[in-house]
Amino acid sequence: MRIEYNKLIRDRIPEIIEQSGKEFAIETMNEDEFRKALFAKLIEESIEASESENTGLIKEIADILEVIDAILINYEIEIGTVLDLQAKRRLERGGFEKKLKLLWAE
Repeated sequence: MRIEYNKLIRDRIPEIIEQSGKEFAIETMNEDEFRKALFAKLIEESIEASESENTGLIKEIADILEVIDAILINYEIEIGTVLDLQAKRRLERGGFEKKLKLLWAE
């Protein structure tokens, strides 16, 4: 039975599918398609993380980090630049340690 995916996959997935003896089709995306697919994959992995139990959470976070690494490479962004900005924003706006929820503002 054929299952349609039409989504970004990791580089070794075709090899893994081939080793299982299944048939498949792949194509290489252009740069614009790839960038859109990266953000779709980030959303997909984030949803999976939010729905996972503690035992699966580490795997899902690893998948999210893999997608973030690919985005950084594709956009030629240094991780140090991101971490510096993260620290600056945490200093200016805080983190999430207090578990605050904004109910309303006027």
